Amino acid sequence: MTEPTAIVLIAHGSPDPDWRRPIDAMAERLRERCSAEVLTAYLGFLEPDLSTAVADLAARGHTDVLVLSAFLSPGGKHIKRDIPELFATVAEANPGMNLQLRPGALGADPEVVEALAAAAARAARA
Repeated sequence: MTEPTAIVLIAHGSPDPDWRRPIDAMAERLRERCSAEVLTAYLGFLEPDLSTAVADLAARGHTDVLVLSAFLSPGGKHIKRDIPELFATVAEANPGMNLQLRPGALGADPEVVEALAAAAARAARA
């Protein structure tokens, strides 16, 4: 895949508005670090869903889109089944786009694990 012109962070979603804050913060920091446009999409409770996010990007001329799962664990049905199936459906509906799903979950990255351990250590000392 060529360098993506857009990145979609797909997250679980929640009806609790406080749930969204760290996802929005992550998206904002990602925007600051890369030249790609960054959108968030949700499996439920919040808009947009993945199909809508990809359609929005297509309407704005994006053709190379990377989808990253903003989940902590690579285990579970959302990462192993739901997101890949949803991605396949969206990719099939958008044949003119170069869509890529990065396997797994961002939370499994060693740097994320280290950051969470550091945050837990700070909380334990507080």
